[in-house]
Amino acid sequence: MSLSSVWQRQALELLTHAVAIPTDFAELAEAFHGPDKIGGPIEYLHGKAVINQRLQQEMAAGMTEGLAMQPGGPRPPELLAAGLERDLKSLQRGASMRTIYNASTRYHQPTREYVARLAREGYQFRTLDEPYARLLIVDRRLAVLPVDGDDVAAFVRDPAVITFLVEEVFERNWSRALAFDGDATVPQEVVSRLRQTIIDLLLSGTNHRVIARRLGISERTLARHIAEMRDDYDVDSLFQLGYVLGRASHQKND
Repeated sequence: MSLSSVWQRQALELLTHAVAIPTDFAELAEAFHGPDKIGGPIEYLHGKAVINQRLQQEMAAGMTEGLAMQPGGPRPPELLAAGLERDLKSLQRGASMRTIYNASTRYHQPTREYVARLAREGYQFRTLDEPYARLLIVDRRLAVLPVDGDDVAAFVRDPAVITFLVEEVFERNWSRALAFDGDATVPQEVVSRLRQTIIDLLLSGTNHRVIARRLGISERTLARHIAEMRDDYDVDSLFQLGYVLGRASHQKND
């Protein structure tokens, strides 16, 4: 194996870790391309307004394909309304568009209405019930990743990195996600998979606030799911639920 091939493999391994843990991506991007430089394989943009303006410019330049992973739960109604006309125009021009949302968006009426309207025009949506990082890809020539929450974003233009993000990150998540057309009825499979993720996070010792944030649901909704699971397992307390779930998990792995 050539030295360049070794470096490329190591770089892709680092990027896998970077997508899973966005804060680590800041160090990798800093080493690859300084935040004060403009253009190049990786460019930092600071501030939501600047990031959104650049992204709109990129999408308006005759976009033919848009891929998105949007964690964080239901989208704000004003954001959905602002993007509806833009997305309809892209679809009418023949663009192919796919988005992954958290499973919690299925319970949000404004998001359901937005999804139903665009799905009729060919936009494809799916929901994923496990934590994932935000990712936007435009025409497989630009990938946008968060670096510091939503206030700093890395605009990546390196073709090898983008191919990796499409095939190893987006497509793998897409294959595990469940189709969503805006229907108000939440499939039982969605509920079951969401609760299994809650169980896994509870057993790992993750606190309720972190679980709710990772899954894009409110703490009240999380409490309702836990209460219903207590009923399902016929226990009275969270401690008893944890004990029963732990035993069930142990028996399943034996």
